[in-house]
Amino acid sequence: MTAHPTPDAPDPDVPDPDAPRPDAPDPDVPRPDAPQSGTPRPDAVRAADLPALQRRLAEFAAARNWQPYHTPKNLAAALSVEAAELVEIFQWLTPEESARVMDDAGTAHRVRDEVADVLAYLLQLCEVLGVDPLDALAAKIERNEHRFPVGGARRTPGE
Repeated sequence: MTAHPTPDAPDPDVPDPDAPRPDAPDPDVPRPDAPQSGTPRPDAVRAADLPALQRRLAEFAAARNWQPYHTPKNLAAALSVEAAELVEIFQWLTPEESARVMDDAGTAHRVRDEVADVLAYLLQLCEVLGVDPLDALAAKIERNEHRFPVGGARRTPGE
């Protein structure tokens, strides 16, 4: 007869999920191949690669016959959903906790995934609408520099 473990006793046939694995890397030691926060990877995509990324996204959608669904309305809605998923990560964090979000490997991975999703939908939306995202951003920064000149009225956080 097989003995059943009591609720207080661990099942000897089931590995403890909290026990460190002997083959697992030490989480406190950065991997040499892992990019550090704020440090660009050698193969990081540059601004000049945005058209190439847009082509890859278009080819990905075309290979799956998704173009009929990639209307401006649908892409804008998907962008909003992905941005909300990024916000969700920070939803109940204090400002101090949010500043350290990339210190936790699991949370940092989620942040990078959601940032990628937001960027992917934004690039696809720009492609469908014929908007150059870098030109649009440069123009917006210039307008804001005129709207909000240095030395203008400043507010402190919490005002």
